[in-house]
Amino acid sequence: MSEIVTDNAGRRIQLRRIGVVEQMRLFKALGPELSANSAYMHGALIGAAVAMIDDVPMPFPTNEAGLEAALERIGLDAMPVVAKAIEQQSDQQLAAAAGN
Repeated sequence: MSEIVTDNAGRRIQLRRIGVVEQMRLFKALGPELSANSAYMHGALIGAAVAMIDDVPMPFPTNEAGLEAALERIGLDAMPVVAKAIEQQSDQQLAAAAGN
């Protein structure tokens, strides 16, 4: 997924595809306790899915501090925009897999 969305502040946010390997890397980076927390993982997936903001790259988080820095940069106002884009992408992938 290299979709670009725009948040309420007008920032262009480019998303990266989070596949199985990326999810496993995120679980490893966060450890078993945080990975088992569904609310935390929801935010973590949002943080990991952002590849760029206004053409400035965002590295894939490799630890809890990296994830927190990414989420701070994304900001609370942009999180719903990114979450909606991720959800729509997941719905499209499911429909394609089902042959619809």
